[in-house]
Amino acid sequence: MGSFSIWHWLVVLLIVVLVFGTKKLRNLGSDLGGAVKGFKEGIKSADEEEIASPNKQTESRIIDVDAKDTTQTKS
Repeated sequence: MGSFSIWHWLVVLLIVVLVFGTKKLRNLGSDLGGAVKGFKEGIKSADEEEIASPNKQTESRIIDVDAKDTTQTKS
């Protein structure tokens, strides 16, 4: 009762192919592959930027502002 045999998985695969069709499954596979490829390229470019400038410090700025009370009290 614990695990499924290969025949169970083949039946499930056959039902999925019959329900969705091979064209939709092919499109789904290519879309998923493109997303994974884009994700890997994004990670790679982020790592390259980090390696190129590891000691890059962000510029800190202090902005001095005088706050004025604009509330009016009614008498």
